[in-house]
Amino acid sequence: MSPPVAPPGWSRWLVPPAALSVHLSIGQAYAWSVFKPPLESALGLSGTQSALPFQLGIVMLGLSAAFGGTLVERNGPRWAMTVALLCFSSGFLLSALGASLEQYWLIVLGYGFVGGIGLGIGYISPVSTLIKWFPDRPGMATGIAIMGFGGGALIASPWSAQMLESFGSDSSGIALAFLVHGLSYAVFMLLGVLLVRVPRNEKPVESGPSVLAGPQVSANQALRTPQFWFLWIVLCMNVTAGIGILEKAAPMITDFFADTSTPVSVTAAAGFVALLSAANMAGRIGWSSTSDLIGRKNIYRVYLGAGALMYALIALFGDSSKPLFVLCALVILSFYGGGFATIPAYLKDLFGTYQVGAIHGRLLTAWSTAGVLGPLIVNWIADRQEEAGRHGASLYGLSFVIMIGLLVVGFVANELVRPVDPRHHVPAPKEAAHGRRQQSESA
Repeated sequence: MSPPVAPPGWSRWLVPPAALSVHLSIGQAYAWSVFKPPLESALGLSGTQSALPFQLGIVMLGLSAAFGGTLVERNGPRWAMTVALLCFSSGFLLSALGASLEQYWLIVLGYGFVGGIGLGIGYISPVSTLIKWFPDRPGMATGIAIMGFGGGALIASPWSAQMLESFGSDSSGIALAFLVHGLSYAVFMLLGVLLVRVPRNEKPVESGPSVLAGPQVSANQALRTPQFWFLWIVLCMNVTAGIGILEKAAPMITDFFADTSTPVSVTAAAGFVALLSAANMAGRIGWSSTSDLIGRKNIYRVYLGAGALMYALIALFGDSSKPLFVLCALVILSFYGGGFATIPAYLKDLFGTYQVGAIHGRLLTAWSTAGVLGPLIVNWIADRQEEAGRHGASLYGLSFVIMIGLLVVGFVANELVRPVDPRHHVPAPKEAAHGRRQQSESA
């Protein structure tokens, strides 16, 4: 499938809606916590077990983005969006079969493995194209699209809760909800497949700097730089801190206030998940656009430093004030979303646009790691604390302290980021031959 080239006069503002149609769909992953309690009840699962499809989905997101990044660069966004549509929708259909048969392994395979591949390819599908269309405002451009991934749960969370209420929260009701998700998202993602275009000659139609201006670094060479690995640590720590709350959001807020005079209902917990999704979405466009003004390193200082402070406030005072708990969680999730939306522009600043999509895909292995690490820390510790007879907010105190430590590690890694040494840059003749067969790089 050849990348569809924009005709003369094509508006670059048609590209973000195409990206949004894919990202809003695959962003359903952030509403997984709505399915956790029904699955645990219907199939007799623990909190750690019910997190497995989500964890595997995030692992496959990072791995498929890493290994598929070069293919996405070569074949273009329409090919990538088509692959994402097929995998993501098929994952839901397999999960529906698994729930209907009460075979949890099929849900893990469908939602986690097959759907996770769709997550990864779909996530990176528009990033490189958007940066090429908007070289003058890369943070804003990627923020608009990646905002959709964060906002997907804003739609999916109440929608899923309503379906489970209408269809029932037993295995057959869960299966029907998965089926409706799979078919609906296939139709919506198709809009992006049909609409997306790449700029002619890889230059934006509207005036702006050349997309190959400045230093350029290949994807393979980027792996040899300390900057790539410092950013890997930064992203991993920021994602771990956010995903630890997000994956267990509904049961967490219920546990925190279970012993108070104002317990949280199931409906309110689903609303909390939707609020987190709104913060995640707003952070992706708001913070990433701010990074165009104050710089990437400075904005990550905010994400990591202020994020640690928010976790400390929840750990110390969260169970005594519902507004404080909700506010701090919203801020953490806005930083989480902002971190995702800002990282492509950070990569562009350091490595150029030559193979930024492939570099971004490789960096998302940090997300795979965090997708296992965050839920594992929170769920495993909560399960162990519950076995020890604890309940309420005490289930999460230790995991929050660990999150603070991880954010400090990320803060230090961000401080160590420096411009890439010129010896890693692609020689000028190779830049001119972008898209053709790569020649051997000089030492």
